[in-house]
Amino acid sequence: MIGTAPARSKRRLTCEDILPLAECATRKRHRGRIAKIKRRRRVEVGPYATFYFQNYDTMRQQVQEMLYIEKGGDAQLEDELSGYNPLIPQGSELIATIMLEIDEPARPVAVLSRLGGIENRTFLDITGELTRGQPDPTRENTSAEGKASAVQFFEVPVTRDQITWFKTPGMQVVVGFDHFNYAHMAVLPQAVRAALSEDFD
Repeated sequence: MIGTAPARSKRRLTCEDILPLAECATRKRHRGRIAKIKRRRRVEVGPYATFYFQNYDTMRQQVQEMLYIEKGGDAQLEDELSGYNPLIPQGSELIATIMLEIDEPARPVAVLSRLGGIENRTFLDITGELTRGQPDPTRENTSAEGKASAVQFFEVPVTRDQITWFKTPGMQVVVGFDHFNYAHMAVLPQAVRAALSEDFD
């Protein structure tokens, strides 16, 4: 059940980690816990972008919700596990979904058209040492016409030294973009750094 997986299994979801459909109503009990986890893994960067750093718990909840909504059975479960397991950090990287949300109804297409290639302009700066984010090569983050997807996926590999610095209190960690039409960054709050530190071995 959700919340009971042993630590050694938290790098990968299996069929045994997912509640049977008949028990899915109990998932509501876990929503409060998952909401707290997500709040500590969320960072707004500039006026449009929000980084959602993923882990085992967030991906398990996502699979559970998809199965509950679509009710696709075992075949869907295998597809969901295949799709979401790559978004679980394996101990030497951070993995995030970036949502580009433009509130003005008339502007999304125009804004996203100016942000083509943004998936190649993400970075993590750990005490002045910059590491470039790597977009998911299996997803179309920018269309052939140059329009950025409103949902972006990327990972940032980190070295052992960077992990040590990341976990050290008082060290500054910045996440952001250096895209020519979207040069924004944000310092990670201590609560977020503490949560993301759990992703590392």
